[in-house]
Amino acid sequence: MRIGEVARQAGVSVRALRYYEEQDLLRSERSPGGQRHYPDAAVARVRLIQQLFAAGLPSRSVREVLPCVDSGTAAPGLLEHLEAERARISERINDLTAARERLDTVIANTRNPPPECTRSGPAGV
Repeated sequence: MRIGEVARQAGVSVRALRYYEEQDLLRSERSPGGQRHYPDAAVARVRLIQQLFAAGLPSRSVREVLPCVDSGTAAPGLLEHLEAERARISERINDLTAARERLDTVIANTRNPPPECTRSGPAGV
């Protein structure tokens, strides 16, 4: 699969794919003409990379995680690091959930203000 097709299917830019290769997160074969060709599994790999970046993992950590995803195993030291990252992500999810709930309350109160929130302005206003 050519670079443009992977980018389109994964929803990323060609530049992002080149960056992933520079960071040793993704690999491609080169055609005799120098064009990059990726395996079909590259789209799923790119989506995983995007998810890990979105979770806040730096490329160094993503580079360490990807072989574990491939093999299903992790060295003990790396496992501790992954567990710490998971705990950090869980805390972030909790914070985002709380923020969403606060926004839901503001939205609900804006659409249907409770009686204590209705204000009467001065006469004629």
